Amino acid sequence: MNDAIIEAARDVMGSPWVYVVLFAISAIDAFFPAVPSESLVITAGVFAAADGVPNLLFVILAAAAGAFVGDHISYFIGRTAGTRVRHRIEGGKRSGATFAWAGRMLDERGGLIIVVARYIPGGRTAVTLTAGTVEYPLRKFSLFDAIAALSWGAYSGMIGYVGGHAFEDNPLLGLGVGLGIALSITGLVELIRHRLGVRNRRRAEQAGTTESASGAEGSPDEKPQELV
Repeated sequence: MNDAIIEAARDVMGSPWVYVVLFAISAIDAFFPAVPSESLVITAGVFAAADGVPNLLFVILAAAAGAFVGDHISYFIGRTAGTRVRHRIEGGKRSGATFAWAGRMLDERGGLIIVVARYIPGGRTAVTLTAGTVEYPLRKFSLFDAIAALSWGAYSGMIGYVGGHAFEDNPLLGLGVGLGIALSITGLVELIRHRLGVRNRRRAEQAGTTESASGAEGSPDEKPQELV
């Protein structure tokens, strides 16, 4: 069974059309996050190491180009129908929180968050759509998004390549290792983001408590009696 799966995957990965598929899936994933673009790029990286095809450099470039185009489609969706689309996506509590975070981060950190959000679950769609909605400058968006797309393509492709190189005789095991590494890194990023969010909320609460106490001390109900 495993041999049949591997041979079928080899047929797909050995076709020159695989680069077109990588480009298309990476683009669609920008505004339809259910599409597993990262898994596909990792798989291509595994077979690039195990069999020499597809070509790793072309895998990275195809994935990065697709991600760049898809992000701009999401950006222009935000420009034209951002508010309506966001209301539909924000139906879930987690989605609404992600979009609120994206808007806040764009205000505070601008282009940096376009790069960082690439590695946060749901962050890519939230940030690109929000950037269009708030009319973040297109030139700046394109610059930072190019960095994000290329770094993501290299990251995903190299993770697969490392797994495939470590287990050249068993591409399925190499794929499992590659996906495991990607999931671990994603989980670590989410954990760090969660911890930072909790710490920032605590600081805000402490600052609010301090201000309230200071206000209460500085505004007594009765004026002190004058000494005679």
